[in-house]
Amino acid sequence: MALLATILKKYLGDGCTDFPVFGEEFDSLVRPSLQVAIDGMLQTFKASTLGGVVERGQRATLARMVDHENATDFPVGPVEFVDCDLGCGERLACVRRGLYLLESECGDRSVVLLNTTDSCPTKIRLEIMAGKRQVAESLLRHLANVARTGEAYRGRVFSLELGSDRTLRAKFHSLPQINPDSIILPERLLERIERHTIDFSRRAARLRQSGCRLKRGLLLHGSSGTGKTLTTRYLVSSMENRTVIMLQGDSAELIESACRLASTLEPSTVILEDINRIGTGRQGPAAGASEVVFELVSQMDKVSDDLDVLFVLTTNRIDGLESPLASCPGRIEEAFELPLPDEDCRKRLLTLYGRGFNLDPQVAESFAIRLESASAAFISELLRKAALLAAEDDSQVITIRQHHLEDALTELLVVGGRLH
Repeated sequence: MALLATILKKYLGDGCTDFPVFGEEFDSLVRPSLQVAIDGMLQTFKASTLGGVVERGQRATLARMVDHENATDFPVGPVEFVDCDLGCGERLACVRRGLYLLESECGDRSVVLLNTTDSCPTKIRLEIMAGKRQVAESLLRHLANVARTGEAYRGRVFSLELGSDRTLRAKFHSLPQINPDSIILPERLLERIERHTIDFSRRAARLRQSGCRLKRGLLLHGSSGTGKTLTTRYLVSSMENRTVIMLQGDSAELIESACRLASTLEPSTVILEDINRIGTGRQGPAAGASEVVFELVSQMDKVSDDLDVLFVLTTNRIDGLESPLASCPGRIEEAFELPLPDEDCRKRLLTLYGRGFNLDPQVAESFAIRLESASAAFISELLRKAALLAAEDDSQVITIRQHHLEDALTELLVVGGRLH
């Protein structure tokens, strides 16, 4: 089996044992963007060859490969790839362990080693060796700069997660298009939310030219089931060509990474859903949410004001957040309460969720009066259960009648006990 030491010395010359090696480590999250950077770099070289590396007992480094005492530890082998998900059905084959032999148009030769450590968390190790120091140094800086822009993630929707090995990962999402007619809120409330988000982004270029600060924050709060998540999804689907980074659960320590990516991938949106559940500790959810807000504000301050970065927070509980928000003015500029629907909104919700069924408008109107204190989520479930009961009639068109709604309401109240 051929040894890499023999190949490297033949390619770079016997003096390669004294060549400098430039290296850098990256979080595994950078892997797709680093591969994009390498693929783009290869287009600028006259010739390039990709080969595999086998490790016998110790991790492969360029310095070890050209050392005659370690030569037998690194024979030639197959290139190892990792198939990375980019969302929306796209995938990218990324080199996990491999060796590139490069030759520029002017004849300069260099070697690039891409490897993956077994550390916790997992890291990507990039090393470059060349006869001319400036060649290796320039290549490394170029690849590192391009990789850290996160170009593979631009314009996509993903959440950040920490694996059990503390490795930072991206999970991609394909969110549905939300029609504005599906957002049932009191008059002018949706308009005010859109002005701070959708309308703002449409005018971002003009606002930037005028010296206006583009970085901004928005808080949506209200009882469970009032439409905070749906409203957030609507905002995401209505602002095209934006990178969307979502944080959920115990994600407080990921805020720094999210803000860093949001800066390099702007225009972007960072969504922190249910902040009362993020970073919750012994002091309770209010204290946990307060800590999250302070951490977010700290990281927001590192984002340049002239970047179109929108921060959207949602919570079921506003208590405990007034103090941190008030003490940090100019970050979360707008806070909107999504209330339980009033009678008019309940009528609209019954009409919305009754689409596709035969629902008497008078029945819907009378039930809207009875459903005081019901949330949008409750009304949605009420119509679903009523439709299921109506479907038992075996008619071609499902007709929801008064008694179907009565029976559905009884079942929900018996099981759930509350309207919201």
